[in-house]
Amino acid sequence: HYVDMMCLMTQSRPVSVNAIGARLTDEIAPDQYNYGQLQVRFEDGSVGWYEAGWGPMMSEEAFFIKDVIGPKGSVSISDRKTDSPNIEGHTKTGGLRLHFSTLNPDGSFARKDEWVDTSDEPDHDTLCLLEQQFLLRAIREDLDLSQHLNDAVNSLKIVLAADRAFRTGQTVYL
Repeated sequence: HYVDMMCLMTQSRPVSVNAIGARLTDEIAPDQYNYGQLQVRFEDGSVGWYEAGWGPMMSEEAFFIKDVIGPKGSVSISDRKTDSPNIEGHTKTGGLRLHFSTLNPDGSFARKDEWVDTSDEPDHDTLCLLEQQFLLRAIREDLDLSQHLNDAVNSLKIVLAADRAFRTGQTVYL
């Protein structure tokens, strides 16, 4: 869903994807990997990156790193309050830090970072229920989901390109 959010936030076409990964355990198939990081570049100059991994060797700090960076600034998900094995730690953000790139004439930032507290966001089950309710509403009210479909298709293109970039060691152009 984080790649979906990158597409939603930028409203821009993804143009290239880079990725790295590692197979850090013999408990998975030889052609699989349990750690990866992708970077996506969008047509408007925005970039997003996502890092994920699983297994007992994973850092308690690196299991949850997501940023989107664009010409006007960046959004970082941070302030994790749960341990990595807990599913809520992967669905609840704790907060969003909004960083603005506008500078004063002296080179200092014109605007301080803003913190959006998301501590009251829904838990995993409630989030799934909200998604189901939205889908039902979309069906009943014949909502235009064209942008959602485009973002979903672009997200799939991005993650498949990331897998190819990891396996080939090459940038994948979309």
